[in-house]
Amino acid sequence: MAEAQKYLPGMPDEEMEHEAVTLDPRLEREAERIAEALVFASAQPVSETYIASRLPRGADVGRIMSRLKALYAPRGVNLVQVADHWAFRTAADLSFVVQTDEQEVKKLSRAALEVLAIIAYHQPVTRAEIEDIRGVQTSKGTLDVLMEAGWVRFRGRRRTPGRPVTFGTTRDFLDQFGLEEIRDLPGIEELKGAGLLSGRIPSNLHIPVPAGEDELPENEDPITQMDLEELGLLTPKAEEDD
Repeated sequence: MAEAQKYLPGMPDEEMEHEAVTLDPRLEREAERIAEALVFASAQPVSETYIASRLPRGADVGRIMSRLKALYAPRGVNLVQVADHWAFRTAADLSFVVQTDEQEVKKLSRAALEVLAIIAYHQPVTRAEIEDIRGVQTSKGTLDVLMEAGWVRFRGRRRTPGRPVTFGTTRDFLDQFGLEEIRDLPGIEELKGAGLLSGRIPSNLHIPVPAGEDELPENEDPITQMDLEELGLLTPKAEEDD
């Protein structure tokens, strides 16, 4: 608190808590430069928590990132938000300029696309629920492809007999499809406008609003170390020690 008073002399402690974001203009500019450098230097989206830990005491990381986002909005490179992370990306209307023939495009089968869409809109969802929605059995290979691509992850385990694993999307999924959060997925009217749904769709068709990526419902437990070992994704600790 003493350090904050150095920048805000004479201000009572209780008022300082509300005014902590009001930094000296020089420190505010320096905080912006630091945040900009941290995101620019990283190949992966950078979390707000990490950025905040590197900024001067009292800096409002949300306000700083929003201001930088607006600054880069009309440029060839945009600052984009991916969940609670930030990254620089080529402006969407200029993506064709930087594409090369050598770039490998991930092509998914129709089955994989269907499964990905179901997971995105219905998460948390179990394999049995995916198969119930699709009306056909889902092969393990289809889920493996989506997980290897980094777009799908194990979320938790349902509190039902057998404790089936639930699936959800990842931050890489948001990044790949240009979404700030999972709730930015297009709704039924947007899908119609994009021509992805025909005019003869059933009148009772309902596209759910997905839950937040990290929101666990009451009937779901988070994935633990023991769960990962049971699923064969990690070597049991006892074996590692040997």
